[in-house]
Parts: sequence; structure tokens; C-alpha cells
Amino acid sequence: MIDLIKELIDIILHIDVHLQQWVTDYRTWTYLILFIIVFMETGFVVTPFLPGDSLLFAAGTIAAMERHPLLITALIPLFLAAAFGGDNTNYWTGRLLGHKVYEKNYRLIRREYLDKTHAFYEKHGGKTIIIARFMPIIRTFAPFVAGVGTMHYLRFLSFSIVGNVLWVLSFCLGGYFFGNIPFVRNNFTIAILTIIFVSLLPILIGGIKQLLKKKQ
Repeated sequence: MIDLIKELIDIILHIDVHLQQWVTDYRTWTYLILFIIVFMETGFVVTPFLPGDSLLFAAGTIAAMERHPLLITALIPLFLAAAFGGDNTNYWTGRLLGHKVYEKNYRLIRREYLDKTHAFYEKHGGKTIIIARFMPIIRTFAPFVAGVGTMHYLRFLSFSIVGNVLWVLSFCLGGYFFGNIPFVRNNFTIAILTIIFVSLLPILIGGIKQLLKKKQ
């Protein structure tokens, strides 16, 4: 288990290196790998640890390189389809099975993440679907909690479309236009860590505020 965690951390921190290796080994089949990762990260409550933001940024970066088969014009619709499909899978899973999950504290589904996502909904309402798309972990649980809370599907659908379009375009095009700037390219791990830190910042701030309230 520890080795698996170490390997996952290495993939996230050096996602550009691993992605280039996948492209070398699997060529156009890399598209399928990318689709599956983004779909699972968004669509399954038990896989919030998979790379999301960093994967899109790295894919956009590699698409901008010469002599690579990844095309930005193919990546954008691919990621949109994966994220949208994952959102809907998670929503309907929550709608059909969510109450059973809430009644039991499953080991693979952290109850604290569900509670944090629910609290996020209480504060931001339906816009949570859009905001959470830019927040690791929360984005995995947001569609599920929306389904559990029986948010009207058309309302969920509209927020999901807007959130996915903004998310995919931001990170994919961000990597495409900025990922190969020499400074970013030479410090890619730092760039990935910065993306992760900025994405998690709202969660960290929220946690600090809760701690301060408890101490008062």
C-alpha cells in the first residue's frame, strides 16, 4: 500500500515525464488512458486521489510540443466528454445509492469528505458544481452529494456543463500556452505543486476558519 502511494505521488509530481512515456509507449492509445483517468477521478467516489488539474495542464503542455501525437483539438473534447460523463455517473450514483452510503461509514468513502462537500453546498448552493470543479477531492464528491440531495437534474446539468468547460479550457489551454515557457518547463514539478496548492487553498482556508470558530 505504501509503495502504491509513493508511486501515485511520483506520477502526480512528475506527470509530464510519465505522460510523455505513455505517449512514447502507447501513441494514440494515450487518449484512452487520459479519458479513463479523468472519468474515474470525476465519476467514482472512491478515486478522488487520481490526478486532474495537473494531468490536463501536462497534456496541454505536451500537445504544444513538436513531434507528439497529442493534439489540443482532440484533447479538449476528450476531457470535456470524460468530465461530463464522470459528473453524470457520480450524480446518478448518488441519486440511486447515496442514502445507503450516508447511513454507513465505508472505508473507501471518507465520510469527512462527504460532510465537507455538504457544508460547501450549504454555503454556495448549486454553484458548488462549478466552484468544486477547480478543487481536488471536492469535485469528486460534489456531483455525488448533488444526487443524494436530489438536485433537479436539469439544474445540475447546466452547472456541470459550465464548470467542465471552464475547467478543461483553463488547464488544457494553460498548459498549451504556458507549459513550455522555459522557466515553467525547467521547474515543472514546482508548477504542478503550485497548481495543487492553489486548488486546495479554499479547503485549507475553510478548515482554518472552522478551527478558529471552535476555539472561540
